[in-house]
Amino acid sequence: MILIVDDKQENILSLRKTLELHDFEVDTALSGELALKKILKNSYALIILDVQMPSMDGFEVAEAISGYSKAKDVPILFLSAANKDKKFVTKGYASGGLDYITKPVDPDILLLKVKTFIKLYEQNRLLQVVHANLQQEMEVRKQAQAALNAKVQEQHFILESLPQVAFTARADGAVEYANRFWFHYSTSLDTFPVIYDQDQHSIPVWENAIKSRLPVEKEVYLHNRIHSHFRCHLLRVIPLEEDGQIIKWVGTFTDIAHQKQANEILEQRVKERTQELQEINQELESSNHELQQFASVASHDLKEPLRKIQLFGTILRDRHLGNNPEALQYMERLISSSERMTRLINDLLKYSHLSADNSFELVDVNVIISEILSDLELSILDTGAVITVEEIPVLEAIPGQLRQALQNIISNALKFTRPDVTPTIHVKGERIAQKAINSFTAADGLYCRITISDNGIGFNEKYLPKIFTLFQRLHGNETYEGTGIGLAIAKKVVEKHQGIISAYSKENEGATFVLVLPIEQPQ
Repeated sequence: MILIVDDKQENILSLRKTLELHDFEVDTALSGELALKKILKNSYALIILDVQMPSMDGFEVAEAISGYSKAKDVPILFLSAANKDKKFVTKGYASGGLDYITKPVDPDILLLKVKTFIKLYEQNRLLQVVHANLQQEMEVRKQAQAALNAKVQEQHFILESLPQVAFTARADGAVEYANRFWFHYSTSLDTFPVIYDQDQHSIPVWENAIKSRLPVEKEVYLHNRIHSHFRCHLLRVIPLEEDGQIIKWVGTFTDIAHQKQANEILEQRVKERTQELQEINQELESSNHELQQFASVASHDLKEPLRKIQLFGTILRDRHLGNNPEALQYMERLISSSERMTRLINDLLKYSHLSADNSFELVDVNVIISEILSDLELSILDTGAVITVEEIPVLEAIPGQLRQALQNIISNALKFTRPDVTPTIHVKGERIAQKAINSFTAADGLYCRITISDNGIGFNEKYLPKIFTLFQRLHGNETYEGTGIGLAIAKKVVEKHQGIISAYSKENEGATFVLVLPIEQPQ
């Protein structure tokens, strides 16, 4: 907008009409005082100022405008009809005017000058905006540079505090910074430490990393310039990327000589310990074999006199003690004790045989259960037991040992029955997901859970840890016969098959024994 200042209305109208015809927006003031008030409130691109005005002439108005920060850069065009002398023109320029036109005004000349001053004003405003933006950008860059310098200083402080060689490099591999340990292996930042292999041959690990543009983690050797020796280090180098391009490398050399030496010592000790364990294992195998032979011979030597005791005791009972009830009672006890001793020896022999190496094979457990029930047919008939068997999965096992374990548990179920209660035994098998007693079933599970339940006398579960222990019995011989080895044999068989065994029960409510065995034995 253009401000026209003149004390004569006819001059204002003439100038205003001329400018508005050429699409200029115009504002007017009839005195210098009114012009200054408008300049404080509005922004103008050009001020056309008449020199001769009452109270306050044009020069005074121009000098006042130059003191306003808001309008001091607005171009001023002086108009004068009387003061054409050179000194007045000079005064006009001195007071802040950019041009001086005498009246009468040539409209074409006026329009050319107005357009020129408007254009200059707009360019000046644009330059001011650009300058302000540049200053703002410079301030942002200064702040960014200060933040970057702080980050760099922080990074250098961190790298300097590391107890190892630490460095940063540009994308082309030129080292920018390295901490003090760098100079134990190099004379300057321009020279990368020579990297050696275990045989002290130089290898281009750093050069290959720069070419491949990939991270590096490798055991290398460096030559210490100060102590003049080779030390094993772990070199780690990581590329830092921005927009898919590597902008920097960060790397460390960590001295692992002591760690490597400790590992070598540890490996040697492990090797020696392994050798010792192998030798001990061989000795144990030899001792175990000798123990099995001893158990076999000892059981044979023990059973032979027991057989004679049973034989001659039976002869004495049947032929000579019929008329002596007291002697007959003693002889019955003698024969019964010898029979229990025979069973104990047989069970001990079976338990010792469990340590022998046996090969695993695919076993149909259903067939084994059927054979066990056939062998126990007389006991089943005597007790009137009702036995049900569900399908059991095929699994890898040692047939004889698995048979012995299952037979011991089923025999106990037939033995520990309640008076006047028909024994019922239920056997079932199912595949499960995990090696756990309470694991959920799974059609493709890796384990088989075999459950044997009965309605016998049961037991108090506080005795659960005892029932699988050798020679542990919860009942006396006078009530239930046994040696206290049957469940210990079952436990050892299950453990040899890499399985687990447990039970749960309540007194006079029956018992349930659970065996969890792998479908396939681990190699």
